[in-house]
Amino acid sequence: MPERSVGRHRAAFFGAAAVVVALDQLTKHLALNGLQDGPVDLVGTLRLNLTFNDGAAFSLGSGRTIWITLVATVVGAVLVRLGWRADRRLWALGLGTVLGGDLGNLVDRYLRDGEGFGAGRVVDFIDLQWWPVFNLADAALWVGIGLLLLSSWREPEADRSTRSRAVTGTEP
Repeated sequence: MPERSVGRHRAAFFGAAAVVVALDQLTKHLALNGLQDGPVDLVGTLRLNLTFNDGAAFSLGSGRTIWITLVATVVGAVLVRLGWRADRRLWALGLGTVLGGDLGNLVDRYLRDGEGFGAGRVVDFIDLQWWPVFNLADAALWVGIGLLLLSSWREPEADRSTRSRAVTGTEP
C-alpha cells in the first residue's frame, strides 16, 4: 500500500470550513432580517424563531461568554493543526466541517454586540420546539463529528497509527 502524504487534503479541509462558515453566516443574516416580526412555522414542529445565545450549546454556561469564546478559539487552532496535516479525505472533511461550525459561532462571538470584545451572542433560529434552538454552525459541528467517527471506523488500523504519528510529528 503506498504511503499517504501528510496534508494532501488541505483543500477539502479548508473548503469544508469555508462552505460551513459562509452558509452559517448567510442563514444568520437572513434570520436577522426575516424573523424580526416573530417565529415562522414551517412543517410539523419545525419553525424559525430568532434567539440569541450567550452560552454554549443548549445555553449551558450562560454569562460565561468570554471563557466560551477563549475555549472555542483554542479548539479552532487545534482543528487547524489537525486539518493541515490530514492524510485522508473523509477525516479532512470532518475536521473542516467541525472547524466551520466552530468559526461560524466565533464570528458571532467576536463581531456581534455584546459586553466587550469576544462577548457577542450567537444567533440561533432553527427551533424544533422539542430541542434547544440552534443554527447551521451547531448542526455542522455534529455532522463533522459524525464524519470523523465514520472516518475512524472505516480506517484500517495501520492508517490510524500513520496518522497519529503525522499529527504528533513523531516518526516510527
